[in-house]
Amino acid sequence: MPSIEESIQYRFRDPELLREALTHKSYACERHIRRYNERLEFLGDAILNSIVADYLYRTYPSMEEGDLTKIRSRLVNRKALAQRAKELRISEFLLLSSSAVQSVDSGSDSILADAFEAIIGAIYLDRGYDAAKKFISENILSRLEEVIKRKLYIDPKSNFQEESQARAGITPNYRVISESGPDHDKKFIVGVYLEDEEVARGEGNSKQQAQREAARAGLEAKGW
Repeated sequence: MPSIEESIQYRFRDPELLREALTHKSYACERHIRRYNERLEFLGDAILNSIVADYLYRTYPSMEEGDLTKIRSRLVNRKALAQRAKELRISEFLLLSSSAVQSVDSGSDSILADAFEAIIGAIYLDRGYDAAKKFISENILSRLEEVIKRKLYIDPKSNFQEESQARAGITPNYRVISESGPDHDKKFIVGVYLEDEEVARGEGNSKQQAQREAARAGLEAKGW
């Protein structure tokens, strides 16, 4: 417990709340444990969205609701939360079944994102709203400046198209480079091109997802 507390920079009054937040249902079922992190995840999700929404509302009084929603979504989506969980080494301390471990190892974001939200719920129950707000501010809202500056809240395909048309006068096009795997688990690799120049590639379980990832990589490659 001290190791995970050091990693997340929070010390629990009630260590059992932290243990529950780190316990996945699959592990609990295997060992006939009654308490696991789904209820804490439910609570943490609500607190996270409330605190982020409140901060955005107060910080950007002239911003339209649509953009506020997009920014909040970019800050708290599954991928963003899973990435933060990895950075805080939360994945190293999760109590998982062997099948759940394989799911995490294969790149699934859901388990890590849920654990991050469960920790928020546990912190809220342990020390209250202000403690949860501090944790969210340090670990989520600290990314806000980058999201705004790099327009990460805008759909990457739309963003890449706007930038390429403004900077180069070219509308990007996307081409499927390869596809593999069975029908229920397809993997697509798509390239984004400016005329015949391949700018970047993206991978996904659908052509649309691969195109978005290619556009995101294209923005980074071009420094836009």
